[in-house]
Amino acid sequence: MFDPKTNRYPYPLETDRHYLELHKDRRIVFDASYPYIDYSRAFRFRQDMARLLLNILVFHLAKIRLGLRIEGRENLKKHKEVLDKGVISVCNHVHMWDYIAVMKAVRPYRPNLLAWAPNINGENGTLIRLVGGIPIPEDNIAGQKAQLKAISKLLKEDHGWLHIYAEGSMWEYYAPIRPFKRGTAYIAVSNDKPILPLGISYREPGWLRKTIFRQPARLTLHIGEPIFPNQDLKPKDREKGLTIRAHDAVCSLVGIDPKDSLYEPVYNDSKRVDYYTTEYGAGYKGSW
Repeated sequence: MFDPKTNRYPYPLETDRHYLELHKDRRIVFDASYPYIDYSRAFRFRQDMARLLLNILVFHLAKIRLGLRIEGRENLKKHKEVLDKGVISVCNHVHMWDYIAVMKAVRPYRPNLLAWAPNINGENGTLIRLVGGIPIPEDNIAGQKAQLKAISKLLKEDHGWLHIYAEGSMWEYYAPIRPFKRGTAYIAVSNDKPILPLGISYREPGWLRKTIFRQPARLTLHIGEPIFPNQDLKPKDREKGLTIRAHDAVCSLVGIDPKDSLYEPVYNDSKRVDYYTTEYGAGYKGSW
């Protein structure tokens, strides 16, 4: 959590590690029988009610709480034909509410979200499920196969939208773009779907937000253009290339030069010490 005395966050020693504490474990088992995407009428009705609440209230609260500005929505219209056939979006994960910002930004699309399994089992698990949360069954092989099958149906048959935080964890108000895990590109290549890069950058907070609410920044969410797998490469090289291109695109959206050696993406590596910082990112050249 944010320490107002030091103005710092307790970022872990590996870039994909979590640091927020969970206070509940519902002990749900994410195995082959779990409904990773629930198509039941009862659940769909609850999702529709949750969506109504999002539109009436929560999106407005998020705009106020985050100081949210959205740029690039014209790309949704420009690439509508592509997006309507199924897409995977990626974004840096920098706030507990940033998925609400993503949902607001990509309306009328209704994305699903790959979520850390302990979050689904935690105190906010029901809400995460209602906004499209799909747990990642890290320790269950049968569950992993069932989840990937459900995701494939979502993308290929339902032409749905899947959102993934490719950094692997949430670090509040962190400025550099951390290395991406390879799973996002694996799903994109396996299902022959593009990746839509999104990026969150920061703006200076006003006096009230900074002094009273202890918020270090306001957020701007940028929407980029789809990136397609390179069909001329072998699948593994296709995944690696797509990972790096997606990382470059998110860097560019938030004002970081992806060719800067400090931010050079490393494939599926979470132990790059030059990504670590005592505050917001040494050498950050973005729009903070």
